[in-house]
Amino acid sequence: MTTAATTLNRAALADWYRRNRQRSRQLFDIVRPEAYYSRPISLRHPIVFYEGHLPAFSVNTLVKKGLGRPGIDEGLERLFARGIDPEDEASASRSQRVGWPTREEVGRFADDCDALILDALANAPLDQPGHPLLHEAQAVFAILEHEAMHQETMLYMWHQLPYDQKRAPATARADPDGASPPVARVTVPAGRATLGARAGEIAFGWDNEFPGLVVHVPAFEIDVHNVTNEQFMDFVDAGGYQQPKWWTPSAFDWVRHDGIEHPGFWTRHDGAWLWRDMFQDIDLPPAWPVYVSQAEAAAYARWKGARLLTEAEYHRAAFGEPSGHERQFPWGDAPPDASRGLFDFASWSPVAAGRHPAGQSAWGVHDLMGNGWEWTSTEFAPFDGFRPMASYPEYSADFFDGQHTVMKGASPATDASLLRRSFRNWFRPNYPYVYATFRCVRTIE
Repeated sequence: MTTAATTLNRAALADWYRRNRQRSRQLFDIVRPEAYYSRPISLRHPIVFYEGHLPAFSVNTLVKKGLGRPGIDEGLERLFARGIDPEDEASASRSQRVGWPTREEVGRFADDCDALILDALANAPLDQPGHPLLHEAQAVFAILEHEAMHQETMLYMWHQLPYDQKRAPATARADPDGASPPVARVTVPAGRATLGARAGEIAFGWDNEFPGLVVHVPAFEIDVHNVTNEQFMDFVDAGGYQQPKWWTPSAFDWVRHDGIEHPGFWTRHDGAWLWRDMFQDIDLPPAWPVYVSQAEAAAYARWKGARLLTEAEYHRAAFGEPSGHERQFPWGDAPPDASRGLFDFASWSPVAAGRHPAGQSAWGVHDLMGNGWEWTSTEFAPFDGFRPMASYPEYSADFFDGQHTVMKGASPATDASLLRRSFRNWFRPNYPYVYATFRCVRTIE
């Protein structure tokens, strides 16, 4: 496969950067002024931080660390350098500051950063063989994918804002139609799965994607479709949230401490279940995949006498073929398009499970990439031979702590640049805000 060194296209990189920045501006325009300094998710910085963080990260990474050039404003670049991922609200409160710049100051800073980055993309020596940050233009691709990833995580925050603190764009329409697909399982026979990527196989990857490895995966049964809201309702109605036998001790402590009784995207009004969409409550769509934390997904699976996928099983189910060949995507090697799944900010909401049959895997498993990330049971950990990347050394290493779990696939808000076989996402098991769903698997004895 080609590498960044042989395909570097300055105009394309600049266009990518501009598209990122335009989308980010559109997302920040959704937030009304009175909400700019709010913390819709208490475990994260206030919204103001993220409008400064995106351009600051690009300057800190490419211009200052990569090219060794001066930035725009040392104080702001330090202030907006990095987000937080605290274990609990007490830890989060210790990470908060009192004063933040005005929105106008942040905007001017961002504009100056954009000009500096675009000049670098046009004129700077971006690809320097052997350079820790610029070998195969690593820092360039890091800043581009970093912003794309943050756009999705910002939407998790926006989702928690009260509706009157957001402006709904004209494209904000949910599609709640559709019936839950019939419950079905298929057997994936034993075979190999390639996790991650080897050097040179992809133009860019984050450090946790390397080095690739091949593992043997025993046979297993897997649900054809993700668990839907309608199916998860059975667990809620059966009192699943009140029965510790379905939960790990730490997960049940979280359920009791936070008073969790149903998925975080559900709400109840006048006896009716509703879905908390981005801009309004709607009747709970029965056929949509249920969005839950990993702790809730694992509890449901135990209740069903099943378990969650491992990362290796996901790879086998998504990319394996009966021939032994492995695909680039669940549907084959063709590039992603709208027929294959719901991703790349195509919708503010999911759609009915199974709506994109052209995206199914060789085994007939649907929605393995799109409509919601797939929770696994695999702890986020390095592959043997892991080396932190010079452009962002703490990107993965700080989360190899035994407290984060791998997610695979993509959600409606996952940028197309991240739709690759080796990409790994991760969150804490009791983090309830992500656009993540799951399906059950069963071991074949």
